[in-house]
Amino acid sequence: MKIVIAPDSFKGSLSSKEVGSYIKKGIQEILPSAEIITLSIADGGEGTLDAICEEKDFVFDEFCRPDFNRIKAEYGVLDDTAVIEMARTAGLTLIEEKFRSCKDSTTFGVGEMIMHAYRRGIKKFLITAGGSATNDGGAGLLCALGGKFFDKDGNQFIPTGKSLIEVDKIDLSSIDKHLLSCEFTIATDVKNPLLGKFGATNVYAKQKGSTDQDLLLMEKGMQNYALIIENACGKKVSNIEGSGAGGGVAVPLLAFFNGKITSGIKAILDAVNFSGIIEKADVIVTGEGKIDSQSLFGKAISGVCDKAKENNIPVYCFVGGMGDKKDNLLKMGIKDIFTVIENAKDLTDAMNNASGYLYQMAKDFAKKIKGEIL
Repeated sequence: MKIVIAPDSFKGSLSSKEVGSYIKKGIQEILPSAEIITLSIADGGEGTLDAICEEKDFVFDEFCRPDFNRIKAEYGVLDDTAVIEMARTAGLTLIEEKFRSCKDSTTFGVGEMIMHAYRRGIKKFLITAGGSATNDGGAGLLCALGGKFFDKDGNQFIPTGKSLIEVDKIDLSSIDKHLLSCEFTIATDVKNPLLGKFGATNVYAKQKGSTDQDLLLMEKGMQNYALIIENACGKKVSNIEGSGAGGGVAVPLLAFFNGKITSGIKAILDAVNFSGIIEKADVIVTGEGKIDSQSLFGKAISGVCDKAKENNIPVYCFVGGMGDKKDNLLKMGIKDIFTVIENAKDLTDAMNNASGYLYQMAKDFAKKIKGEIL
């Protein structure tokens, strides 16, 4: 019997690696001869790097923080792909809450990570756009890749959210031409465009420390920036679904490079070769902290279920709790769902002792499938 265990994290309780290890331990006790493969998954948000890369895959160096100071940070390398979690260098949590202001923040460090990996010979990049402190439309990133911005007086500068309004000219002549053909995949489940009522500034900037007055300035600046970018590349990128993710970090990659936006979980599953791993599997076990109807639309579990359906493999979910009726969730293609909360005394017990409950649940599950499949 081949069993693939591929859970997301139980946020606030266990990492995806820990969830997988406890489930594997319980199943192995009942089915010692089963072939069990565990891998961690994530939906492209914060924590994706830790979920899908081992420490041996990490590359460390010093990069630019969102406030232009320096920070030691890491990206991962999976085969021929650099996995860059935007939040490592441009993350909101890198700035103390009282100092957060996306009008002053930069994505320069994200671009530095790209260049660092490129100089090591990497030609494929997976960039996760969650948890950012920025709203610079990816201007900082483009500067790190060799792009140059000038104001109307000819002064060169690195634009931030508040100074996008000052951009008058862009010069791309210093960008390495070979970098232009590299593959850039931006993983996000954000659907917002760059501009407008539902754009990056108006939807997300307040969460990043901006005032109403800041929003007006930054939206005007983003409009100016988008016009200059689109005139330079000859195509409309600001209305692409997802171009508003990470404060618009994908915009220059879509405009001038071989960039594309894709579903976070789809990108992650492709990066770890999930289709190859589940080949000839009898059972797939996945899970997350809380499952509800949204879990089956663009989240980690939905990606696993979609791949399983293609191969006619039953999917079982181990979760902390459920936010919708079980019958409704089962109708969406899950074989069965097992919850920690139904075994625990209360929520605190479930959060603090999830490992033990998962282990016991996995043993019970293994007994169940042993009778059904073997």
